[in-house]
Amino acid sequence: MDIPLVIFWLFAGVSILYVVHFGVYLVGANFYDVWQQRRRGGRGVRRPVEYGPECAASATWTRRAIPEVPGLVSVVIAAHNEEAVIVRTLDSVRRSTYRPFQVIVADDASTDLTGRLVRDYQVRHPELDLRIVRMRQNVGKGAALNAALRRHVRGQFVMTLDADSTIEPDAITNALTYFEDPYVAGVAANVQILEEGTVLGILQRFEHMIGYRSKKLYSLLNCEYVVGGVASTYRMRVLRKVGFYDTDTLTEDIGLSAKITNLGNRRFRMVYGADVVAQTEGVLTLPALAKQRYRWKYGSLQNLIKYRGMIFNPSRRYAKTLTYYRMPMALLSEFTLLVSPLAWTYALYWSLVTQTPALVLGAYATITAYTLLTVWLDENLTTKERIRLSIYAPTAYFLYYIMDLVQLTAAIRCIARSRGLFRRPKVNTWKSPQRAGAVLVPARA
Repeated sequence: MDIPLVIFWLFAGVSILYVVHFGVYLVGANFYDVWQQRRRGGRGVRRPVEYGPECAASATWTRRAIPEVPGLVSVVIAAHNEEAVIVRTLDSVRRSTYRPFQVIVADDASTDLTGRLVRDYQVRHPELDLRIVRMRQNVGKGAALNAALRRHVRGQFVMTLDADSTIEPDAITNALTYFEDPYVAGVAANVQILEEGTVLGILQRFEHMIGYRSKKLYSLLNCEYVVGGVASTYRMRVLRKVGFYDTDTLTEDIGLSAKITNLGNRRFRMVYGADVVAQTEGVLTLPALAKQRYRWKYGSLQNLIKYRGMIFNPSRRYAKTLTYYRMPMALLSEFTLLVSPLAWTYALYWSLVTQTPALVLGAYATITAYTLLTVWLDENLTTKERIRLSIYAPTAYFLYYIMDLVQLTAAIRCIARSRGLFRRPKVNTWKSPQRAGAVLVPARA
């Protein structure tokens, strides 16, 4: 077997796959943008419907200790040792243009000033419906959120938010417009990176922009099942139906959206809201990035295995785009990541040795062009930001190579711990990474 030739064709195959996907994402995202324009143009003053016909048929799961308040939105913030950023997050929620809303901080046994800062915020802003729910011991993000959701939420809709994240003033208002469709169960936000002054920051900014642009296609084709924990919004009754978050995977947020999708995504749809804008901090160091991507990949694989019954499922409950395209491609992409960095490295070497750089240059030009298109078609950037990111765009190819290496390392670690992909622990605790925000100490009385 000619090993160099095999590696070359692996690189060619991966490159062709990426080019095809970029083209599909680009076209699909443009159709989504047209749909958004029409939706905004025809938007009236309707409020989101309480629940769809599929929910009205069930009564066993609507029992609740706390009556829901129609129109009320509950914002639940998960926090564990977040003294550097919690006040910034609360400030962003308080500035929301939507009313009414309540805010609940699920404090998972923080040992720093998180709880004190929240209590001080309550005193300084008595007009804000804010409470803190503190865990006695570190039980994990999913369990902490469940404690808040089960006992303290009064809203008809719930937005979950990480403590290192912020939302735009109109984010809640925009999220609720999607629930005018009675079959929408959850809305994924458009999450952007707060800071990108470093190489890692720029890398994460580009990655988020391209990743979330692909969600436009998935939403249009009704095949989205991955919703993160930053500013994701759900119908409270649907959360009660599925039993809230599971705690047996490292990515409880993906687990929740996959569990809802498992009910049947023709009636319980997950959609992407490009105008539901939120910001989150990127990680600050390469080791932190490697740790984060390992957790994401391990949790994603856990959920793919857990809900593998949806892959190629012929049931009419599911859209074919989900079972025959989205989920199989999600699984396939994990395998391509195992060969992608190695294939790219060899292809570069082979091009230099044989003085035939066309393949590498073609891949570089494709990635650069797609990055530029993503930047200039992003509806949430100012002209100044577009120009600045366009200057960085020619470096994107090399930045993605770094990310591929990080993903390869994460994949190898997942293989080394493959047993936990199938025999999942019941509880997964968490530890917040280093934050860029400054520590705010409340004044003593």
